[in-house]
Amino acid sequence: MAKTLRPCNASSISCAAPPTIFDSMDAPALLLLNKPYRVLTQFTSEDGKATLRDYVHAPGMRPAGRLDYDSEGLVLLTNSGQLQTKLADPRWKQEKTYLVQVEGEIGEDALSQLRRGVKLNDGMTLPAEAERMDEPEWLWPRDPPIRFRKAIPTNWLKLTIREGRNRQVRRMTAAVNLPTLRLIRWSVGPWTVEGLAPGESRSVDAREVQAFMKAITSRYRPASSRGSRR
Repeated sequence: MAKTLRPCNASSISCAAPPTIFDSMDAPALLLLNKPYRVLTQFTSEDGKATLRDYVHAPGMRPAGRLDYDSEGLVLLTNSGQLQTKLADPRWKQEKTYLVQVEGEIGEDALSQLRRGVKLNDGMTLPAEAERMDEPEWLWPRDPPIRFRKAIPTNWLKLTIREGRNRQVRRMTAAVNLPTLRLIRWSVGPWTVEGLAPGESRSVDAREVQAFMKAITSRYRPASSRGSRR
């Protein structure tokens, strides 16, 4: 059962809704949160930065993977260690799709490199799905907005990867001379951020979670592993 808790106390964050509290007795197995810009993907902070606690209070829930402080979009939280592993560990091959605003023109050569895999300082990436896209009409404003340079255009890229190295998407776009200006995680596996304003969350029906666990276990066998932050 969800209850409103209190107004958001992060003065630098524009909050779409008060934090939500989930009772531990009936806490759902999976929560979807639209993490705002400049929020840590954890529940505590030693330096006063905004955290997940400013948006949800769910005892026993843990993030399934991370999303950088300066990235936005979908974060999954679960009370199941098994589900957390299947969502966050790259060995289970969960697709993660990002909408990326980059600096410069997105040419076919850059797209081809991303689709083949690019060389980073920790090795080659796996082939990604990459395509140009228009700026989403539904996109919320960022606070503060990105810095524009009049002489250099910005464009949008849709990128889907199946691994999770530290700040991987930003490093991949930089490797093809397209610096990332804004990064939004749109989806993880079958779940998306659709319909959630920054700071909003919703629970996933238990039957949907069970169906996912059954399908992913029968479909994949884990391979080698890497980290899980972009």
